[in-house]
Amino acid sequence: MGVVDAMIAIPAGRYRVGSDDHYPEERPARFVDVAAFRIDAAPVTNRAFAAFVEATRYVTVAERADPAGSAVFAMTAGPVDLHDPSHWWRFVGGATWREPAGPGSSVDGREDHPVVHVALDDAAAFAEWRGARLPTEAEWEAAARGGLVDATYAWGTELMPEGRLLANVWTGAFPWYFARGTPGTTPVGTFPANGLGLFDVIGNVWEWTTSSFDPAEEGACACAVGTKTASRRVALKGGSFLCAAEYCARYRPAARLGLTPDSTAMHVGFRCAQ
Repeated sequence: MGVVDAMIAIPAGRYRVGSDDHYPEERPARFVDVAAFRIDAAPVTNRAFAAFVEATRYVTVAERADPAGSAVFAMTAGPVDLHDPSHWWRFVGGATWREPAGPGSSVDGREDHPVVHVALDDAAAFAEWRGARLPTEAEWEAAARGGLVDATYAWGTELMPEGRLLANVWTGAFPWYFARGTPGTTPVGTFPANGLGLFDVIGNVWEWTTSSFDPAEEGACACAVGTKTASRRVALKGGSFLCAAEYCARYRPAARLGLTPDSTAMHVGFRCAQ
């Protein structure tokens, strides 16, 4: 069984989640009881989502929206006000999971990258087709911590131990200089797994959960796209390739992001649980 197909068994237990050391919406650090479950070792890939679409003829929220399209990131020419995400986010007509950068782009050669531009309903439909479901926030975080207690990252207390980059996060100066070529998703399994065998729980793409997120809890986060004033929001976990120390250090298991269920973007994906 390959990385993209495996599910990891997480034992029942009392897990410490949240953080008192970072953003307001992560507080307080606390213990939660979690029943035994299984969770995907990696985010759902373009290959897997394509098989689902072929089998079911499913049409995603971004594809059936009026107008069809989704949020796409674009680097800026130089430094900008980091409080205004309109500098680097654009609604691109025709941007969908099939054409993630907009019309003319493709997932050819990117079959093992996480699928993106998926709304909550899209993720839930895929999970149901697979005989699975989406994880709760507590389940996701318990698994993402990799058996560690109170560690800042999924692998320990240092972001880059011995100078090693262990996740697909922004390196350089956001959003105008990226030190590793072109920013974007990476194939699942590119970076090491955590102590429980989960890949990409830090960076690459934000991942949907089924847990609610109170808009009143949120600190300023320019990661967020979609309707900020809607009453219903859902928690996403894990951070993405756009997380940068200078504006959004949410590449940690405790970090959270709240989006409306119909939000779609090129840095949002998911994994399944059972």
